[in-house]
Amino acid sequence: MIRSVWAVAVLSAIATSGARAQTVPTPLEHFGFEIGADRSLADWNALSSYFERLAEASPRVVVDTLGPTTDGRPFVMLTITSAENQARLDVLHDIQMKLADPRLISDDREREALLDSGKAVVLITQGIHATEVGASQMSAQLAYDLASSDSPAVTEILDNVVLLQIPSLNPDGLQWVAEWYSSLVGTQFEGAPLPWLYHAYVGHDNNRDWYAFTQRETVLTVESAHNAWHPHIVHDIHQMGSSGARIFFPPYIEPWEPNVDPALTSAVNQLGSYMAAELTAQGKKGVVVNAQYDAYTPARAYMHYHGGARVLSETASARMASPIEVPPSALGPGRGFDASKRSWNFPSPWAGGRWGLPDIVEYQRAGAMALLTNAARNRRYWLENFLGINERAVNKWEVWPDAWIIPAEQDNAPGITYALRALTLADVEVHRAEEAFSVGRIDFPAGSWVVPMRQPYASFANTMLDVQYYPDLRQYPGGPPLRPYDVTAHTLGYLLDFDAVAVDGDLGVPLSDPIPVPDFDFVLPPHLSTEDAPRVALYKSWDEPMTEGWQRWVFDQHDLVYDTLHDADIHDGALSDYDVLLFQAQSASSIVDGLGADVVPAPYAGGLGADGVAAVSAFVEGGGRLIAIEAATSFVRDAFALGFSDAVGSVPDTDFYIPGSILRLELEADHPITEGMRSETSAWFWASSMAFDVDDPRLRVVARYGSGDPLLSGWALGSQRIAGKPAILEADIGQGSVVLFGFQPNYRAQTMATWPLLFNAIR
Repeated sequence: MIRSVWAVAVLSAIATSGARAQTVPTPLEHFGFEIGADRSLADWNALSSYFERLAEASPRVVVDTLGPTTDGRPFVMLTITSAENQARLDVLHDIQMKLADPRLISDDREREALLDSGKAVVLITQGIHATEVGASQMSAQLAYDLASSDSPAVTEILDNVVLLQIPSLNPDGLQWVAEWYSSLVGTQFEGAPLPWLYHAYVGHDNNRDWYAFTQRETVLTVESAHNAWHPHIVHDIHQMGSSGARIFFPPYIEPWEPNVDPALTSAVNQLGSYMAAELTAQGKKGVVVNAQYDAYTPARAYMHYHGGARVLSETASARMASPIEVPPSALGPGRGFDASKRSWNFPSPWAGGRWGLPDIVEYQRAGAMALLTNAARNRRYWLENFLGINERAVNKWEVWPDAWIIPAEQDNAPGITYALRALTLADVEVHRAEEAFSVGRIDFPAGSWVVPMRQPYASFANTMLDVQYYPDLRQYPGGPPLRPYDVTAHTLGYLLDFDAVAVDGDLGVPLSDPIPVPDFDFVLPPHLSTEDAPRVALYKSWDEPMTEGWQRWVFDQHDLVYDTLHDADIHDGALSDYDVLLFQAQSASSIVDGLGADVVPAPYAGGLGADGVAAVSAFVEGGGRLIAIEAATSFVRDAFALGFSDAVGSVPDTDFYIPGSILRLELEADHPITEGMRSETSAWFWASSMAFDVDDPRLRVVARYGSGDPLLSGWALGSQRIAGKPAILEADIGQGSVVLFGFQPNYRAQTMATWPLLFNAIR
């Protein structure tokens, strides 16, 4: 962590409140407009320089540059607390580290002293989704208020809270969006979508990375905020659609992931309800709780497995910084409430009308202040609750095994390294067995990795290594399923292709010290690393899907040589320079038509069009290999008149529904695409995946979904409908060939189990 500014915190340096207010620059003075003004966005360059000015002017503010972003910008965290607390921040940090690990506390006397002296630690993260522009703008106003005000409310917060504020979890995207939006203000394209992903690799999926830790910004946040402080509360500020509530706070809807401590669930419930009550008391309309968002996947909630209460807020969006009009008729039913009607969890409906960035910023600022007020007034509660959660983890829940063991000498060493990196980055203690040993009837070789479950963050280990059994939740008995907010499975052993064993009892073997965090250990297959390796192109639309970004990330980590091709490249004949063309999951209409000319300016409008489709067809007919995944298979079907369909595409979700689960996959033997693999593996299946019905002799089956019940982890209704159905197809077309994946072989860069199928298809 690089400390860029350290504001010396001495009481003698603090003048009167009036003098401080004169020396601390206001947002208006710095940016030239009020924060939240319509059609005005501060970019990252302006925001980061403002935070430096605050730190220079106020002894309450420290700015740390945690490292560079993916695109090389400074990734910044502010530490805001009273000058007195800043002067003894190291002491407060030591207290927090002991509360985070009760094994470090010597006795009850020290325990009480820590609870008496510690401060509530709050982390506020903003702007992870760059087109949700309000939170990063609001961060400047919040920091100014805390740096300059001597009101009783602010003083209470500063005296009792150490606030860690990350004003943008995605500075690159913030800069791109601000520049794009500002360039179009006053034109017909004002508020148009950015025609590329607003994170270099993963776009909107950057908030689904909180257990795989693939992206640089995720790692910086985990290492330098979460693990460095283990905050009691994390406020994750987002935006949502514009036709429902104005702002959401917890309680969440069902389900909660079962490895989360019940006291943490209750803490989140009370804090979210307090925030909702506070905003409603201020006269703010449209505040909802217990609606739409669940608390199941750890991909969005790292802190739930580290003693921290995650409070997600979602504020209604405008058109970036441009105001919109929402007619009352647009407000209607949502998950768990009706935006047009009063209810217990939505007591003060918003009537519709004008909604814009000023409203977004004010609702978000009020929510943050309510959260900080709760943390300050209930300081002792938050410390005690945090310590109690960690004490129960150290003493081990009854439902947990005594240890998880990852046997040594398994085939997929890179998959094990990936898993060990995830566990150790999450502060889970992993040891190596120094001798061979046995537990019950199972023998383990020396060097096996052991995760004892009497440690503070055992809950993270258990949820990542165990199998998920998502509850069967319906709108009514026998009715349609209640959609999970995200996915229902995350078992690392299935995703990354290794075995992990839960054991009980004394292991009776000496263990090493905890291992350090390993680096990724990805290995490019030999046929793709030689001089005569195929020349690979990846289609990159201006209507770019996240799956394409995730694919670039995996290719880049493997040092695979490839190029990305836009529509114009294909129109200009670029395919003659390549042997393989890959279409990641993207609908046929998006590929062919792209974004409309009334949506984005040239040259970003349009797609491949008829000429591009003809160029792709000629590429394959002339000897090229085309690989298509999920929805992109429809593009290939139409281009070459192939006889296949989605076997479950028209089945109602009462009869078939797999929202994001891990299935068993059976592979054809002696096929180049399955070369080097076992006869079975695990595959990722979600709403966009498909099973094939085939009516074309040109199509050969490469893999099928498992017979019987293919479900391995997660939730599946009617999974027998795809049992034994084709999952990968191949066909010769002219002198070339096509390969069609019905499932996603590269789900969020996690499905290493099926990466070999994709790499083998690139020939």
